[in-house]
Amino acid sequence: MERLHHTGLTVTDLDASLAFYCDVLGFEIVFTQEKRGGYLAEIVGYPDAHVRMAQLALPGSAHRLELFQYLRPEPVARRAEAREIGLTHVCLVVDDVDQATERLVTAGAEAQTRPVLVDTGANAGGRGVYVRDPDGIILELFQPPS
Repeated sequence: MERLHHTGLTVTDLDASLAFYCDVLGFEIVFTQEKRGGYLAEIVGYPDAHVRMAQLALPGSAHRLELFQYLRPEPVARRAEAREIGLTHVCLVVDDVDQATERLVTAGAEAQTRPVLVDTGANAGGRGVYVRDPDGIILELFQPPS
């Protein structure tokens, strides 16, 4: 393995998610596209796969966030629990976790708790919180120790 390229998230409505991730979180669109069948169907394992997708990046970051909206097959929505094996969360570094949490909640996210102090381990002195985006995807906001 050489490097991490992107993290993929399946969303309900690509346009709504682009508004949240770009307008609220500050991501920039690298590209958007729509794909049907072909290699995509083989990779995802759905012969009738049809998706709208976008790759996003934060300014100065090489890592991309890929948002997928399945048009076919019909998407399955459920609220995943943080303890489920294989569940993804995306951690975003912020300068002020309280202000960032408030901004996200105002924009439609749901805070799991209030921001808490990391009191042990490698990140001791930092603060963090889990919030769920409008689709219920877990985002961790992390304010590093000063």
